[in-house]
Amino acid sequence: METNFESAPKAGPDTGTTGATPGPGVGSSGQSGVALPRRRVARRVVRGLFEWVKSVSLALCLFVLLRAFLLEAFKIPSGSMEGTLLAGDFLLVNKLVYGAEVPFIGKHLPAVRQPADGDVIVFLWPLDPTKNFVKRLVGVPGDTLAMEGGVLIRNGVRQVEEYTRHVEPNYDPVGDDFDWQRDFLVPIARASRAYHPSRNNWGPIIVPPHNYFVLGDNRDNSLDSRYWGFVPDTLVRGSPLFVYYSYAPDTSSSVSWLTHVRWKRIFTRVR
Repeated sequence: METNFESAPKAGPDTGTTGATPGPGVGSSGQSGVALPRRRVARRVVRGLFEWVKSVSLALCLFVLLRAFLLEAFKIPSGSMEGTLLAGDFLLVNKLVYGAEVPFIGKHLPAVRQPADGDVIVFLWPLDPTKNFVKRLVGVPGDTLAMEGGVLIRNGVRQVEEYTRHVEPNYDPVGDDFDWQRDFLVPIARASRAYHPSRNNWGPIIVPPHNYFVLGDNRDNSLDSRYWGFVPDTLVRGSPLFVYYSYAPDTSSSVSWLTHVRWKRIFTRVR
């Protein structure tokens, strides 16, 4: 810190006095000279605080913009996509590719491309839009879909899906959850009174405009479009890029996120 004091003059010869005179701007106690540096320090503190607030505000604005329009982090809570994604995986999701939603106004930016068969997508669950789901898209508008013995048939062609898992291939539950499909059956199937859909045998149904049909890769343990229907295109949020962190959840440990890290899964791409 600068000091601005004047040095005292030397004593006069043989006078018995110092001969000192007060320096300019210095009173008997020196308070005016001290106040000037203090004011300078205060201005520097205020200026530094303002620059800090400006930098933090800019960083927060960039974070909000990136999260709203470009990238967002998601956690996989269940095993419905096992074979591709595991419970405890943390994903970085590209929101721009399908057209990110503009906050507060419900509009979407232009999409880089439209979702395609085979894409893994993140979307809002139609039955509860506060929840995010991750599934594989297997049917786009206009597709005819069916399943026989757990094998997906798209537009009359049996699909070879190497990424799927079947943990209960011989179990095929039937229930009222599948009855919604009757309204979307192709005309021939609609005319049949013997139509009784189940988890592994249903269809053929037609995917309506502006909707998608999704399935979990863990086919025998997935709550997906078979049970609750189509996903409107307005609910699609993005496409996972890669796993940026992963751990094996363990209910017996409160710090399993540190002690059960899956190091080999970190930075693996989602396909």
